[in-house]
Amino acid sequence: MDNNNFKQITFGGGCFWCVESCFNMLKGVESAISGYSGGHKDHPTYEEVCTGETGHAEVVQITYDSSVISYERLMDVFFFLHDPTQLNRQGNDIGTQYRSVIYYKDDAEKTKAEEAIEASQKSGRWAGTYVTELAPFEKFWPAEQYHQGYYNENPTQPYCSAVVGPKIQKFKKHFGELGMINEE
Repeated sequence: MDNNNFKQITFGGGCFWCVESCFNMLKGVESAISGYSGGHKDHPTYEEVCTGETGHAEVVQITYDSSVISYERLMDVFFFLHDPTQLNRQGNDIGTQYRSVIYYKDDAEKTKAEEAIEASQKSGRWAGTYVTELAPFEKFWPAEQYHQGYYNENPTQPYCSAVVGPKIQKFKKHFGELGMINEE
């Protein structure tokens, strides 16, 4: 990352297939990569993370141009894409690997994340108390290659058809109306 405007943010909001697909459509996002963070095992595999025993969450690491899209706007998208009131789950995806979590890199990011949680909760978008975890960023492990761009490669796979596709359509409608989605 040569450009001083390029920053990274890492967070988990359930299945990374949903989150990654949407963020990769946003103007100003250079890349959104599916992976794992927050656990105690180096180089975890998908199968290991799915057991819930590694402590890792399914996350997406986003590289973005802060002169095009702000940290705060990325937080808006994050809270749009998942239900931050569900503890260790998103819908039928159950386990600590599906937790709502924001990994911050410094005190300034932590403060911004706290403010984003408070603002989103006050908005009333989601009923209930937010359970989004805030944790210091330690390490990001990219998921296996077949997870990267999974929805784009497998749109008719049953989970993608039933869960990811509808979420992407809702996302496109909302954020497309705001002019935030790259034209294909």
